[in-house]
Amino acid sequence: MKLSSHHLAALAAFLIWGFFPVPLRWLAGYASGQILFFRISISLLLLLLMHGVGRRTTVQSVWRQWRSAPAGERRRVALSTSTGGLLLTSNWLLFIYVVNEVSVQAGSFAYLICPILTALLGFVVLGEKLRVNQWVAIGLSALSCALLGVGEIRTLLMSLVVASTYAAYLISQRSLQGYDRLVLLTVQLLLAAVLVLPIAQLLGAQPLAGLHDTHLLLVTGLLSLGFTVVPLFLNLYALNVLPSGTVGIMMYLNPLVSFGLAFLYFGERASTTQGVAYGVILLSVVLYNLAFQRRMQPTNT
Repeated sequence: MKLSSHHLAALAAFLIWGFFPVPLRWLAGYASGQILFFRISISLLLLLLMHGVGRRTTVQSVWRQWRSAPAGERRRVALSTSTGGLLLTSNWLLFIYVVNEVSVQAGSFAYLICPILTALLGFVVLGEKLRVNQWVAIGLSALSCALLGVGEIRTLLMSLVVASTYAAYLISQRSLQGYDRLVLLTVQLLLAAVLVLPIAQLLGAQPLAGLHDTHLLLVTGLLSLGFTVVPLFLNLYALNVLPSGTVGIMMYLNPLVSFGLAFLYFGERASTTQGVAYGVILLSVVLYNLAFQRRMQPTNT
C-alpha cells in the first residue's frame, strides 16, 4: 500500500494524540477543571482565529446550508451539535482526571475499547448491523473488562466512563454528515465555554488566577495547539479522501502509543491479570477489524 499525504496526516494525528499524556502530566498538580477551562478557551480562540483568517467562506457556506435546510434537519443538527458539545466537554474533563489521578493505562484502555463500544452503541441506538466476528470481539472486550474489574473496579469504571462519553459523542455526530466538521467543532467548543464558565469554581477552575500562571498557560497552550487543533486539522484532512474505516483502524495507534508510554516512560506496572486483560482486548481489536480490512484492501492499493 502506497502511503499518500492523507495517510501520513492520519498517522501523524493519532501519533500526536498518543503522546498526549506527556504534557498533560506536566499539569498533574492542577485541578482537572482548571486544565479543562483553559484547554477549551485556548482551543476555541485558535479555531476562531483560523476561521477568521482563512475559512470565512466555509463558515458562511455552513451557515447558509443550515439555514436553507428543512426545519426537521435544522432541529436535528442543532440538537446533535449541542449534545456533542456536552459529551466532548465531559470526555475531556474525565480523561484529564483519569490520566492525572488514576493512571495512563486507564486512559489508554478507554480509547482502545472505544471503537468497539461505539459499534455496540451503534447497534443499540442506530440499529446498525454487526457481523459475527464483531459480536465475538464485543464478547472478548467484555471478558477483558471482567478481568480488569478483579481488584481494579474503580480503574475499570473510570475507563468505561471515558470510553462511553467519547463513543456517545461519535454516535451523536453520525447525523451531521455533509457539514464541515471543524466549523461544528468550533460551535461545540463555544457551547462548552458557555457551559463551563458559570460552573468553573465547582470544577475547581480559577480562571483569573490561571491568567497569571505562566506554566499553566504555556502547557495548556501546547495542549490546545499541538494536541487539539493541529491533530484535528490533520485528521479532517485525511478524512477528506480516505474512507472513515481506514482512518478508524489507524486510530488504534493512539492508545497503543499511550500504553507504551505508561510502561516505558511513566514507569507504571501491570499485574498478571491486567496483562492478560490487555492481551484479550488486543485480540478483540484484531478480530473486530479482520473482515473489514479484507473488504477495504482493494480501495487502498
